[in-house]
Amino acid sequence: MANTIEYAKLFQTNLDKTMVNQSVTGWMEANAGQVKYNGGKEIKIPKLVMDGLGNYDRTNGFKNGAVTFEYETMQMNYDRGRKFNIDRNDVDETGFVLTAGTIMSEFQRTKVAPEIDAFRLSTLATKAITNTSVEYGYVPAKSTALEKLKNAITNLRDKGFTGGLVCHCSYTFKNEVEKGLAGQFTSMTFTVGGVNTQVTSIDGVPLVPTSSNLMYTKFDLLDGETAGQEAGGFVKATDGLAMNFVLVAQEVPIAVSKTDNFRIFDPSINQLFDGWSIDYRKYHDIWVLDNKVNGIYVNIKDAQPQG
Repeated sequence: MANTIEYAKLFQTNLDKTMVNQSVTGWMEANAGQVKYNGGKEIKIPKLVMDGLGNYDRTNGFKNGAVTFEYETMQMNYDRGRKFNIDRNDVDETGFVLTAGTIMSEFQRTKVAPEIDAFRLSTLATKAITNTSVEYGYVPAKSTALEKLKNAITNLRDKGFTGGLVCHCSYTFKNEVEKGLAGQFTSMTFTVGGVNTQVTSIDGVPLVPTSSNLMYTKFDLLDGETAGQEAGGFVKATDGLAMNFVLVAQEVPIAVSKTDNFRIFDPSINQLFDGWSIDYRKYHDIWVLDNKVNGIYVNIKDAQPQG
């Protein structure tokens, strides 16, 4: 029993670390800072507020300023999970750690990370659409793709987001941009899926090629129980629109994902199954502050919905 608990603690710590590495949107978690998490759906995000400059007085000197540091409690609205059973005869105790590690690593890489990536990108796109920072009905072409991207970059920088920008784009859009540059594009290092990768850079903005199944404005999450949804995961919503790219200022998204109450039951205590059982539960969410929503721009391939 004690060993099983230790396994669970080890896995839970490592799963949270690898989640950032396996996700193409892992960079979005940097803005959450030193998040406090004690389990459940609530997190505490550090918030620093300070006064601006005042006039210096040659007689009385400096004006006093206030600095406030506090933690803001926020709730993660997405609570997802799965149970996996491994028959006792399929693995002995000495090999269990390796088997469980392989299963959970593959599950997180192929199922969890893509779902969270899709959710984050669609959420940002929806906020851009609501803010009318969007263009519809553009089919990528060599002659115009670069111009579309440069106009979007100018749009965000003109709104005051002069720091780092990141562009998640479809492979088709990226290819058309590179064709338009006739091989004269530059590259930069950007961490994608935990690996430092050389990606195309336009005006200092990395183009992160993102699988087309993640590049829609809306997704449905399957509950894993209802008829037709037993496999779980996510699918494009019927009203989801295909995106060419979503451009985001790095300071904008506050994204958090936490593995909660990861549990492993060995065959000696498992009352429901003659073998090992693994319970995996993931909380996650993404936020954009009201004063940051102008830092998102989305370009959509599909035509604008009517009505």
